[in-house]
Amino acid sequence: MWRVVVILSVMAIFSANAGHAVDPSGYGQAGGEFDIKIPRVPAGELAEAKALKSPFQSAPEILAEGKEIFLGRGTCFQCHGPEGKGDGGAAKVLPIQPRNFTNPQFNRVRTPGEMMWVLKNGSMGQSGRVPGTGMLPIVGQFLSEEDGWKALLYERSLGEAK
Repeated sequence: MWRVVVILSVMAIFSANAGHAVDPSGYGQAGGEFDIKIPRVPAGELAEAKALKSPFQSAPEILAEGKEIFLGRGTCFQCHGPEGKGDGGAAKVLPIQPRNFTNPQFNRVRTPGEMMWVLKNGSMGQSGRVPGTGMLPIVGQFLSEEDGWKALLYERSLGEAK
């Protein structure tokens, strides 16, 4: 049974990106991350996604919970790496590199609401402008929305000036 799940997951990753007009070979960012200025949220949903606000502040206890989720049951580290650099073990088989959350530019151009949209909808190339990574929806499937906000606040903290 687990073999079927693995095979279907790999097929979803690669078939989700087939036929998109964007060539993933032109990543556009040093290190291979696709251009962070291009949203992964479809244009018709972008304003609504940007308007989403976290019910939490980036308090130390919330960030600690977010880190625990990122490194644990959220499985974020599998693709984004334990330090959030987009270099996790699973990243090697993805069509484009997962987001590097340590890039301070990311927080300037992408909003928490856009990140929540991706957690709820996955990264399957829905915008037609960025090939997806094949990330499946996490919030509503494996994590609560509260846990999703905590994890993404932690992810955003990785790109803040220390």
